Amino acid sequence: MSTTLELMIAGFGGQGVLFAGKILVYAGLLTGKEVSWLPSYGPEMRGGTANINVIVSDTPIGSPIITYPGMLVAMNQPSLEKFESDVQKNGTIIIDSSLIPIQVQRPDVQTFYIPATKLAEDAGLKGLANMVMVGKIAKEAGIFDLEMLNKAVSKSIPERKKDLLASNIKAIEIGYKFN
Repeated sequence: MSTTLELMIAGFGGQGVLFAGKILVYAGLLTGKEVSWLPSYGPEMRGGTANINVIVSDTPIGSPIITYPGMLVAMNQPSLEKFESDVQKNGTIIIDSSLIPIQVQRPDVQTFYIPATKLAEDAGLKGLANMVMVGKIAKEAGIFDLEMLNKAVSKSIPERKKDLLASNIKAIEIGYKFN
């Protein structure tokens, strides 16, 4: 049986949405899967809207566009409001409950509320809520373990930010272990 994850991560520019998707795609590459990474963002970039379509599959990917994601990760309320109705029936929605005070309205999806921003800040990892979410995504999707994510981060983080590698790995572990 083949496994395909069709994921949308959405939030404000500057929240690391695109980098989070890059980590997941890189982990897919490292495990020999087919991958697709398609970013979309408003002209404002930082502070504007940003979302990314990520596909990780055992089989060839026909299109990078995801109309109805199997999983939505909402990093802010406007993203949840915009994309909640697009998630497939029996799909998954993960929200940053630190920033989104409302509840998912659909009874036909599995929902996880993770206070990613607060968890990151409480651990001294301000600005790494995206990596907390990467850990939670991997845990709930069941396609990558922590070791693979750590390898993906170490390969993906830019040289000028290598000093942040340990912090990124710690943030991913927090999200992976969060219940």
